Amino acid sequence: MTGGERVRAVEAATLAGRPLRALDFVMAAFVTILLLSNVLGAGKVATVDLPGVGAWPFGAGILFFPVSYVLGDVLTEVYGYARARRCIWAGFCALLFMAFMAWVVVALPPAASWTGQAAYEQVFGQVPRIVFASIIAFWAGEFVNSYVLARMKVWTRGRHLWTRTIGSTIVGQGVDSLIFYPLAFYGVWESGTLLIVLLTQWALKVGWEILLTPVTYAAVGWLKRREGVDVYDEETNFTPFRAEV
Repeated sequence: MTGGERVRAVEAATLAGRPLRALDFVMAAFVTILLLSNVLGAGKVATVDLPGVGAWPFGAGILFFPVSYVLGDVLTEVYGYARARRCIWAGFCALLFMAFMAWVVVALPPAASWTGQAAYEQVFGQVPRIVFASIIAFWAGEFVNSYVLARMKVWTRGRHLWTRTIGSTIVGQGVDSLIFYPLAFYGVWESGTLLIVLLTQWALKVGWEILLTPVTYAAVGWLKRREGVDVYDEETNFTPFRAEV
């Protein structure tokens, strides 16, 4: 048995022999940030003053949504594609339920004494087209992100983590943006505006990933030491349409 085979055997025994102590917490953080960035950030347009430019508008959700991609990178890097796949499906189902719950709550007739209906409709009464675009873009982008990272880990033999976290984000966020903005805003915005916003948001999300690279390194290193695993997806079935690990 070669050294690499012994490492894989230890990983398999570790994964099969005891529960992974931190996986549930990482998944909970992943789903929480995903939901909150959509609830609290997606509906607000904020501005930042840029020298020589003035007030520059941006979607507030961009401050936190890319963190879900960082956690997706951590899940795939440490626990492998199969466990990341389960977490992505958990996030997808949570988004669906959130959208359904928001629709039900907004649609319920308000009590005569309650004056918050207009505010609820403004915050939670999201346009179905945008909700659909957001959920589909998340699903596709996250799976592409996880697949690219897992494959690059095998190609690089586990070296140069930054190349695969940034590389997978470039591709995954690219897919996310290419799906979301046309689905949500084609025919609503001018084509030039749509393209500018798409490219700007993609660049900002990738920039966040680059800035957070030290945090990713710290989280990955800590989890690998704590869990005693470092999964390589050499024989993984990469279909997204299964729940088995």
